[in-house]
Amino acid sequence: MRVLKDGQDRRFNHVRDKPGTFFIYWSVQAVWVFVTLLPTLLLNSARREVPLGVRDYVGWSIWALGFVTQAVADQQKWFFKRDPHNAGKFIQHGLWAYSRHPNYLGEILQWSGLWLSASTVLRGAEHLSVVSPLFVWFLLRHVSGVPILEKQALRRWGADPAFQNYVKNTPLLWPLPGL
Repeated sequence: MRVLKDGQDRRFNHVRDKPGTFFIYWSVQAVWVFVTLLPTLLLNSARREVPLGVRDYVGWSIWALGFVTQAVADQQKWFFKRDPHNAGKFIQHGLWAYSRHPNYLGEILQWSGLWLSASTVLRGAEHLSVVSPLFVWFLLRHVSGVPILEKQALRRWGADPAFQNYVKNTPLLWPLPGL
């Protein structure tokens, strides 16, 4: 939605005119996509007939929870930003009252659920594809998502006592104390 609205992805503004750097960004994204899709690629290439089991249903449930979490969080933020009364404010209601990044939590849950379900047909070293949801978590939590947004939020609202309270009392990602 952001790219359609803005006509560009601002995250690439500083590298768009530098072909070497731009190539590195695209290559890293290709690796990201491959690693993330690994369980699906292994599942789709497996020539095993395995009946559906508890792990499949649990995996699908986790995926569905992640999908709903991400969709609801994105929708809540979209409605929040559309309201002119919220200009210059930060969102702290709905799912955002339980996690400062519920949309990323939803994405992590989706890939985790997908891996869990796919794991029913995996054999031996294929189980190492668990790196997929771990990779998504690592990148969102430590590289591309949370750190960038947290830095931007601190710059924008860091002096606001309400924001300081929000940061102090709202988990970063997992809506459980200490996670």
